[in-house]
Amino acid sequence: MKLREPMPELTGATEWLNGEVTREELIGDKPTLIHFWSISCHLCKEAMPQVNQFHDDFKEKLNVVAVHMPRSENDLNMEEIKQSAAEHGISQPIFVDSDHKLTEVFENQYVPAYYVFDREGKLRHFQAGGSGMKMLEKRVNRVLDEIEKTE
Repeated sequence: MKLREPMPELTGATEWLNGEVTREELIGDKPTLIHFWSISCHLCKEAMPQVNQFHDDFKEKLNVVAVHMPRSENDLNMEEIKQSAAEHGISQPIFVDSDHKLTEVFENQYVPAYYVFDREGKLRHFQAGGSGMKMLEKRVNRVLDEIEKTE
C-alpha cells in the first residue's frame, strides 16, 4: 500500500477472534492501527507487549486491529492461534487471514508490520520489523495531534 491510500475493506477472514469489526466502524471516529503478526514470528511476540500497551494507552483515541498472517502450514492451526493470542494478551479484534486475502490487499510481506490510518481511513504510516516502536508511537501521536488541532 502507498501512503494516503484508503483503508481496504476487512473482508476474507477465515475467522475473527475477540469480535469482528468493519472498515465503516473504524473510519470517521478515530485513527486506526492495523498490525500483522504470526504465531511463528519471534519478533511479533517480543513486540506484542508494546502493541498491547498502545491499545490500552490509546483506547479512547485509537482503534487497534490485529491480523494473523500465517507464514507456513504450521501457522494455520486455529487452536494455536487462539492460545498464542491468549498467552500474549491480545484483546483487540484479530482478523485470522489464513487465505492471505487481506495480506494481498495490503500488499504486505512482513510480520510484524504496522499500518497507521488517520480517522478518514487514509494510510499515514507503514513500518515493518520488530524495532522502531518509538517511531510508531511518534507517528500515532502525530495523527492524534492533527485531530486535536481540528476540533
